[in-house]
Amino acid sequence: GVMEKLGLGPEVLLQENPRLIYARLTGFGQTGKYAKSAGHDINYVAISGVLSKLGRKDENPYAPGNLLADFAGGGVMCAMGIVIALFERTRSGRGQVIDASMVEGAAYLSSFLWKSQSLGLWSKPRGENLLDSGAPFYEIYKTSDGKFVAVGALEPQFYDQLIKGLGLDSDELPTQMSTSDWPEMKKKFASIFAQKTQAEWCSIFDSTDACVTPVLPLDDVASHQHNKERSSFIKNDQGEISPRPAPLLSRTPAVPSSKRDPFIGEHTEEILLEYGFTKQEIAKLYSDKAIESNKPKANL
Repeated sequence: GVMEKLGLGPEVLLQENPRLIYARLTGFGQTGKYAKSAGHDINYVAISGVLSKLGRKDENPYAPGNLLADFAGGGVMCAMGIVIALFERTRSGRGQVIDASMVEGAAYLSSFLWKSQSLGLWSKPRGENLLDSGAPFYEIYKTSDGKFVAVGALEPQFYDQLIKGLGLDSDELPTQMSTSDWPEMKKKFASIFAQKTQAEWCSIFDSTDACVTPVLPLDDVASHQHNKERSSFIKNDQGEISPRPAPLLSRTPAVPSSKRDPFIGEHTEEILLEYGFTKQEIAKLYSDKAIESNKPKANL
């Protein structure tokens, strides 16, 4: 209802411009019991059903930062909705309203959870399934130097290479999918991974298809050989590292800026002047607290 209070709701603006695509990104969506309620990523993931599946055995569910609802289910899904609406407009010539709910976005993003339950992938309690830390071959292990490696050796041929790299004999072990043996196998793998450093394990597994990779902290990602070769991370003029825009387009790749991120309100006045607002109108917007500036104010 924020835009409606300003007299700028979709009904008003679409009358002015029927080709307009009006995206509304909210946590709970435009309708329903919680539509006007406050919430955050953790709440949206909770009622999407996804949070109940995230976490280890005998532990509370845990939310993966605010990535799943805010950015993936919200921002990315909303952007996809805009692209779809733009494409449809090339045929109909008409715009439309996009109701992007972070709850529904997170749920739809996680359709695999629903679709694969009948396959047995998520039929057990949280933390006991193939992809949620239940399996010893799809897990994170600590190394002797306090770092970590991620193991994702799902397919039998990859699992065989994992076993070989760990110095084990598959003939002396339970079969890969013997779920009753998974807890003991996890202990065995953990004790072996704890005997070498992360770098030592990388030297063993990097040239294989065992699906073992280092868990890299943000400070180290740009210097990792693979990321370096692809220029996957970039530095701005302040020396701050961030991911390069993705995906990479062959003909029209994004050209990232090397300038620092702008401060909140840094270019507000400049942009409003560019769009024809007068200094007096801008001053009124400041006094009404409709806009803000990053310029420091004297406390005299």
